Amino acid sequence: MTPNLMVNPSSLMTNGVEMKEFGNIYLFKFTDQLQSRFEELLSKKKTDDLSLEEEAEYRGISDLQRIFTLINAQIATKSQWCTSQLEDLNG
Repeated sequence: MTPNLMVNPSSLMTNGVEMKEFGNIYLFKFTDQLQSRFEELLSKKKTDDLSLEEEAEYRGISDLQRIFTLINAQIATKSQWCTSQLEDLNG
């Protein structure tokens, strides 16, 4: 059995993630540099042209993307719930 290696997603957070304002909430988003790198690796993956190191990097970035997608969805849902609850109280 071959182990699935990946770059630790938390190692990408220092320089690869930023908070961006969307309306009345802030969500996590990749920096332009990390987004470009992810797209580059994705293109290479589609053509089976990733080295082992690039595959590990791709897996780490993909994992981080899944984590932030979940967190951002929860933030957005909570924000909508809070907004509608305030409107109900004031309405």
